[in-house]
This record gives sequence, C-alpha cells and structure tokens, in this order.
Amino acid sequence: MISPYGLDIIESCLTCKVRTERIFCDLPTSALQAFETIKYATAYPKGAVLFVEGQAPRGIFVLCKGRVKLSICGTDGKTLIVKIAEAGEVLGLGGTVSGKPYELTAETIDPCQVNFVKREDFLRFLREHAEACFKVAQQLSEKYNNACHEVRSLGLSHSAGEKLARLLLEWSSKNAEGAKQEPRMKQALTHEEIAQMIGTSRETVTRLFADLRKRQIVHSKGSTLVIRNKAALKLIASNN
Repeated sequence: MISPYGLDIIESCLTCKVRTERIFCDLPTSALQAFETIKYATAYPKGAVLFVEGQAPRGIFVLCKGRVKLSICGTDGKTLIVKIAEAGEVLGLGGTVSGKPYELTAETIDPCQVNFVKREDFLRFLREHAEACFKVAQQLSEKYNNACHEVRSLGLSHSAGEKLARLLLEWSSKNAEGAKQEPRMKQALTHEEIAQMIGTSRETVTRLFADLRKRQIVHSKGSTLVIRNKAALKLIASNN
C-alpha cells in the first residue's frame, strides 16, 4: 500500500521481508503476533516531530522506513544533533522503560513509516514475552556503545575538520554506494544540521567542504557527495 508521502507501507510485521535483519523486529512468531495487536502504524511527512525532549514518555516508536534526527537543546538555545536514526531502530525506548522524560527530540528528515506502541501496552508486552525483553536489552546496550563511540570520535577530536572527516567516513561505511575507491552517498542534511552534529557553526562547515573540494578529497553534485580520496580523509580524521 502506497501512503500519501510516497512510502510503500509495510502492513504487517509478520510479512515484513527485512525484519530478520533488525535487532528488535526479529522476534518469534508468537511475540510478533502479540505485537501486531498493540501497534499503530503511521506514515509521517518530512519534518514531523515524534516526541520532544523533556516530554513524559507516551511509548516507543519503531522506525520501519526513513530516517529520524535525534537532537538535544542546550540552555543557551543551541541545538546538538546526537544521531541520525535509521530504519529498524526503536526510538523513545529508554524513557518508555524507565518512565523518565524523553532525553531527546525526534524529528523525521525523510517521509517515514513508524509503528507506535503505547507505554502501558509495551510494558505488558515485555512482561509476557521474554524474547522481547532480551531484544530491548540488546537495543539499550547498542545505544550505550554507540554513545561512547560518538563521544570518543567526535567529542575528543581536536578540530572541526577532524570531526567532519570522521563523520563523513562513518556515513560512507554505512550508506555509501558505488566503488569502494570512490564511495558516493546522498547528503540529506544541510550544512546547518551537520554543524549541529559536530558542534560548530554553519559557516565553518561550508568552509571545510570548500577546502575538501579544492583539495579534490570530495566532490559534490546536487545532493550526491563522492569521496574521491578516502585515504586523505582518513589522514584528516586521525589528526595527522
């Protein structure tokens, strides 16, 4: 079924062709059948806010298709993008399990399909299905490890150039297409959003990209970014 936003909706978790590739979705049939009865499948346009930092947890959001920007806001009003969530991730999991407010704001950056489950229904589901509890523990452990990685790779970097190089290498390892020598990927984020991910200004990001293009390390055409010299980018990322 095609949604108003051009998404080919996955109508049932039981018939989803990619569920075995995703940590939380790869559940036994009995658990999936129970999950089907408590989920609400919804399609969202780009720019929709799923939940807001500090909001009381309403439940979890299983991202089936699309990507979601997760961000926090400082006391000075500055926004820091913590992560770009990909399909298969469960959003709002920590707050839903603990009962504490959501730590982040979640906003779609593509049209998305999301399965929402109310908090009380999800907690009852976990009590009744041990396999699902194990999957939740895996997800929370993965989120913790990813947070440590982000702090190490971005927070301990010495310059904005090093942080940008690390970010581009990470993106290329996850989402790049084409030859290994010159991976290419869609650059969906604006320079302002990239700046919010590495803790710098939009002007600095624009200057850094201009320098990378001048040195023929990257090349951009429209929304496509090609890494032409991955070795040079790795050298920048390692601060050598």
